[in-house]
Amino acid sequence: MKKMTCLAAVAALGAIALEAKVELGVPFADHAVLQRGREVPVWGTADPGAKVKVSFAGMTREATAGADGTWCVKLGAMDACCQGRTLTAEAGAGDVASAQDVLVGEVWFCAGQSNTELPLCGGNPHFRDAKGAMRAGMTRKPLIRFCYQSDYKTSVAPKKTAALPVVWRTFTPENLLNPSFSAMGVYFALEIHNAIGVPVGIVGTYWGGTRAEPWTPACGFETVASCKDLATQALLDPAAYKAEKDAGKVKFRIQDQPRVLWNEMVAPWVPFAIRGFIWYQGCSNAGEGHGYADKMHALYNGWAKEFRNPDLKLYFVQLAPWGYDKIATIQEGQAIFAAAERNAGMAVINDRGNLTDIHPNDKETVGQRLALLALKRDYGFTDLKADSPTLKSWKIEGDKFILSFNDAESWYLYNWDWAVASGFEIAGEDGKFVPAKIDNLKVKEQKGYRSNGVIEGKDLVIRAEGVAQPKKLRYLFSRPWYGALHNEADLPLGAFHIGD
Repeated sequence: MKKMTCLAAVAALGAIALEAKVELGVPFADHAVLQRGREVPVWGTADPGAKVKVSFAGMTREATAGADGTWCVKLGAMDACCQGRTLTAEAGAGDVASAQDVLVGEVWFCAGQSNTELPLCGGNPHFRDAKGAMRAGMTRKPLIRFCYQSDYKTSVAPKKTAALPVVWRTFTPENLLNPSFSAMGVYFALEIHNAIGVPVGIVGTYWGGTRAEPWTPACGFETVASCKDLATQALLDPAAYKAEKDAGKVKFRIQDQPRVLWNEMVAPWVPFAIRGFIWYQGCSNAGEGHGYADKMHALYNGWAKEFRNPDLKLYFVQLAPWGYDKIATIQEGQAIFAAAERNAGMAVINDRGNLTDIHPNDKETVGQRLALLALKRDYGFTDLKADSPTLKSWKIEGDKFILSFNDAESWYLYNWDWAVASGFEIAGEDGKFVPAKIDNLKVKEQKGYRSNGVIEGKDLVIRAEGVAQPKKLRYLFSRPWYGALHNEADLPLGAFHIGD
């Protein structure tokens, strides 16, 4: 028995020694993309006290592994490079870890719930992009790489190592068809790469039906007064959760707990240098209305702090209409956040919703509108029209509302049936809303249609029959919530209300 114990101890020591060999951290695998124009932290593990030398692109940086075996260096800011090079970490003769074919370009995270998760291709006709198979078959972009990081598990503490092996894949048919990737993320990355011509890396981490709170780190909740309790809320690990659920003590899902998805699927990547993240989420928080803005502030603040990037960008998707009667209130909450956070931008897609399907299958438009925001704000396309209109001012003249907007030089109305329905409603002193018309919409009776959608002037003039003294106005607060109004750049007007 004593001999067996000694052998076991030797084996354990040998295993520890093997495990302590120098290793690169989570993101640094073959075919990775590093962020250009910023210092790039590179980290990993080695024997405690080991001297580690990291080399890449003619640069060498050195660090000493701490008592826990971790080390970290910072590579200087680099220009974009389309030539694959080798990243190495060396801790002594024969003790070397490397990542081959590493590029330098733009790096983004793609995160959220099921509309982020909806794949480019797949076997479910109601859960894939309508053009995805065609796009995958035509795409051969080896300078765009993606990495999938959703393992659909939770963690009560931030993890250092990713549960899924990190595999960077190129945008080629064989990779985009199987396994597939977020359709929204694919279209976004394609537009960015096609416009600026540098490598693009995109990391996908998403889980359908999840709330914003699980994706938020504790430090993010600490920055928002209404969310502070979520920073320290006790969490249940899978075993404890099962026991509590079996005992009938919990009714929530394990993935609804705050922080648990950040801890599991995003924390292992910190502090990877990235430009920002694109985000499509909110259906599971829809009942919070304007209060969702606080959750978005906590989410953004947490990611920016953890990734050590005060200029981190967040471009997100305003919810599309899908049959929820109070959809306009959370859409307004999203708009409130977008207006307040200088590093955020919102893509409005209410013209692409499907009232009978929470997962509209046009993710090309979604990715393109997110890309518009990034191209204008981050990549020098300053003349690009990227923002949906927002209300600038309003007044009442007689029985009409006169509305002026930012980001709208001209307007058009598009209804599939050529109708003049606008989505506006007006209420008088009795507070009862009735459908309203766009008074400066050119109307012409002709063989089944009433208007070709042309609107005269920059302002919108809104009037409702029978309301002589209008007091309140709202837009897209009643079914079908379909966004028919667009500016000259084909970007739709989002839900709003005035007069309260």
